[in-house]
Amino acid sequence: QPQLVESGGGLVQAGGSLKLSCLFSGGSFGTYHMAWFRQAPGKEREFVGLIGWLKRNLDYADSVQGRFTISRDNAEKAVYLQMTSLKPEDTAVYYCAADASGRTLRSAHEYKLWGQGTQVTVSS
Repeated sequence: QPQLVESGGGLVQAGGSLKLSCLFSGGSFGTYHMAWFRQAPGKEREFVGLIGWLKRNLDYADSVQGRFTISRDNAEKAVYLQMTSLKPEDTAVYYCAADASGRTLRSAHEYKLWGQGTQVTVSS
């Protein structure tokens, strides 16, 4: 059974950087599109970005475009979210998600495979 485990969250000052990791196990990682979402207290889970299984498809939310970069290492079965120029409004629990349908999906409701999340807190 495929599983996802995120790591790398923490407390950082505004303007700082942080890199999140998501490790995949229990399946064929190379067939999954991978996405990052985040959820702040009292808000719905929102799309951050995604990377296709061939790395060609990259998509980012407008709010993080130019500041966040998603990458993946298919040999290591890992996907990464490099976050720079962090803002207090980036504070949230960050989740990775996986989909094997071949579609590039921005809606959290479409994903069935999720990690447990990692907290990112950006202080002003």
